[in-house]
Amino acid sequence: MTSGRARPALTAWAFLAPYAVAVGLLIVLPGLLTLGYAFTDHTGLTRDPQFVGLANLRRLLSDEFLLDSVRASAFHLALAVPLRLLAAVGLGLLLAAPRPGGRWFRVAVYLPTVIPDVALAVLFLWVLNPLYGPLNQVLGLVGHPGFTWLSDPATARVAVALMLAFPIGEGFIVVLAARRMLDGRLYEAAVLEGCGPFGQLRRLTLPLLAPVLLLLAVRDTILTLQVNFVPAYILTDGRPANATLYLPVYIFDQAFEFSGFAYGALITTVLMVATAAVITALLLVVRRWRVLR
Repeated sequence: MTSGRARPALTAWAFLAPYAVAVGLLIVLPGLLTLGYAFTDHTGLTRDPQFVGLANLRRLLSDEFLLDSVRASAFHLALAVPLRLLAAVGLGLLLAAPRPGGRWFRVAVYLPTVIPDVALAVLFLWVLNPLYGPLNQVLGLVGHPGFTWLSDPATARVAVALMLAFPIGEGFIVVLAARRMLDGRLYEAAVLEGCGPFGQLRRLTLPLLAPVLLLLAVRDTILTLQVNFVPAYILTDGRPANATLYLPVYIFDQAFEFSGFAYGALITTVLMVATAAVITALLLVVRRWRVLR
């Protein structure tokens, strides 16, 4: 007979088994195949790729376009992740308290998340148009001549990051729910101690939400490094001057446009390792600062 202690364990394994199978089939197995293809001459068209050893790695070490892609991805990471976090956390905290029309404001914040990436990118092509785009028209109202957003390397990077600052619905919902779960008595005690709104934010809200903020930072790091293909491909196609040639765009070009499937697999492996390294560094910094305590 099954002991009482074993039953919860069996129940947990039964609950986790479908997810473990999905992770194995959809993440681990493709990752291993990608790593294997990285050391072949596979073009995506041949049936029997041949092992070529470190030939693709030597090509990678001398690839100047890859350096441009890494620099573009690093700049995009440094710009987009803080922007997305600031927008999600700020709006989540602002709309957590009951207020007239708050439901409709929350719907408006979440709405861009359900719009397909392609549709949102096409919409931003109109928003960023230098002649009749609404963004330049708004800048014109304050006396600014506007920008040629997608023609200049600096503004093109800002434009892609700006587009990614709108679909923040998941992070917004997480912050909204976490803030509403905080004990209101803590804030009542803070008011009695003479703590104002900014003091409550700095001494209560942000420290208590630190685990949630860390989770969102890790998630947005992965999203920004690996899921920026659609906006970059549609808005700029990696241009101008390779300013938005992010690693997913470069992988697509190598694997599907130039039939370099094996080389694209190697860059994909590098991207996964780089993402893991960035997340590890983030966790180490958080641990050193003792934010979660």
